[in-house]
Amino acid sequence: MRVLILGGTGDAAELAAKVATIQGLEAITSLAGRTREPSVPLGDLRVGGFGGVAGLVSYLRAMQIDLLIDATHPFATQISFNAADAATEVGVPHLMLIRPPWEKGSGDRWIEVDSIEAAAASLQNQAQHVFLTVGRQELAAFAHLEKIWFLMRMIDPPTDDALVPPGMILCDRGPFTLNNERQILIHNKIDTIVSKNSGGDATKPKIIAARELGVKVVMVNRPAIPPGEKVTDVDGALAWLFDKLDN
Repeated sequence: MRVLILGGTGDAAELAAKVATIQGLEAITSLAGRTREPSVPLGDLRVGGFGGVAGLVSYLRAMQIDLLIDATHPFATQISFNAADAATEVGVPHLMLIRPPWEKGSGDRWIEVDSIEAAAASLQNQAQHVFLTVGRQELAAFAHLEKIWFLMRMIDPPTDDALVPPGMILCDRGPFTLNNERQILIHNKIDTIVSKNSGGDATKPKIIAARELGVKVVMVNRPAIPPGEKVTDVDGALAWLFDKLDN
């Protein structure tokens, strides 16, 4: 059976590596292509968009895909809805692998908002040194906040013509250690972190460091996702795959 994994996350890479060891399964991982040097998963790989629902439908049919697993980032909602619609149209079993969101704990100073724009608005006259960890495509929403200094961490630098708030760019890729995050907050006198609620372990240390140091976190809540079968970890996705193999 041939499974298409919509990837770009650590969970997707881990799943592809494990599927590669399963007899009777062939995996193709698809990456959006937004990162210049992505971590390459095991197995077959394609890079780039599909061209909406119609393009994905054509791909599923042309490649004779038997199973579709959406293991994209929790905020990559467009591809998730496209995948659900395409799988329904083609009649391919479809699973979403979505890691649980972080939950506010004792000592956390969270301000929860529902959009990047709301996160930017919450900073006005409320922050001086901000650790911005939402990715390069979201920088423009903060560019008008000229009285705030931003430390902006992302995998790839912004383009030359991008609107960027004042501050410093830090290009780095997780997973990050607690000591690393603690030192970043202290050295740069960070009083506020802006983060999407991505969940997972790779970037969670910044949330723990913020709790320890009393740093505020503006947490962007996850957008809605399509209905359908869901699991929260790689083991759950493997169990789903084995069930399909047996049937």
